[in-house]
Amino acid sequence: MFKVLFVCTHNRCRSILAEALTSYYADDIFDARSAGSQPAGVVYQGTIDFLQSQGISTDGLVSESWDSHESFAPDVVITVCDSAAGETCPLWMGNSLKVHWGLKDPSKLSLHEQSAVFDEVAATIKQRIDFVREKITSSCSAIDLQQLLIQSLEHE
Repeated sequence: MFKVLFVCTHNRCRSILAEALTSYYADDIFDARSAGSQPAGVVYQGTIDFLQSQGISTDGLVSESWDSHESFAPDVVITVCDSAAGETCPLWMGNSLKVHWGLKDPSKLSLHEQSAVFDEVAATIKQRIDFVREKITSSCSAIDLQQLLIQSLEHE
């Protein structure tokens, strides 16, 4: 099982969404978690509402600092917002492979626009996870996984 850490600056919407969806669709492949460089400390209510409307558990989802995941030692860190992709990661992440999945932020939109964007972002995450599920083998290394995660961007 590969350990993956989804990172977004505030860890309140996109990274939480990616963690929950990855756990739901691929918990046999990934131990998925999420964190932020400057966590908001609370999960965006729209994210909770969306996940619950899809029948996906929100138990245990919290907005927390990436510092709380040092002992987790992720194989791959996936940034989901452009600002997090440009930040200097903590030294302990130096051994983790990195991938950037830029995703729209539904929480920055009007309530009227959010539903469609949550649907779109969730579909994108699921499509990427499904691509990896189809291609991954028992002999894949973390580097192979990184390549699959990058290739998933090309197959949308």
